[in-house]
Amino acid sequence: MPSEGIKIVSENRKAFHDYFIDDRVEAGIILTGTEIKSIRNGKVNLKDSYARITNGEIWVHQMHISPYEQGNRYNHEPLRPRKLLLHRNEINKLVGKIQLQGLTLLPIKIYLKNGMAKVELAVGQGKKNYDKRQVLAEREGKRDIERALRDRNKAY
Repeated sequence: MPSEGIKIVSENRKAFHDYFIDDRVEAGIILTGTEIKSIRNGKVNLKDSYARITNGEIWVHQMHISPYEQGNRYNHEPLRPRKLLLHRNEINKLVGKIQLQGLTLLPIKIYLKNGMAKVELAVGQGKKNYDKRQVLAEREGKRDIERALRDRNKAY
């Protein structure tokens, strides 16, 4: 994605820890009233959110968009399910992957692209505890190597 006109509002870093991320798709999102104002202020949390396909439509659940501070009685409900906008062939492709391989749909990023709110959906497979430990051990090993190289370069 070119970074021109894109402002990342929120990322779901926990998804990268808990899932192997395979395929990514950009989707529009249907918002009501003051939700876009809260998103522009960065008041979004994707931590425990997930997407589900219902009647051929994709819905995001548990995505928390805080109520707008200057909003009045027309403020939105923070945890309501929100519909995502995708082409039919993209939805069919995701349905095939999820049903056949037992994968999960996760929103991993919400951003503003030319003023429009977009959600980056990813297809992920859950990690087991030993997978998580292995990734952490690899990361720690890389850190140790970089630290040793850096210290060796300082000695000269």
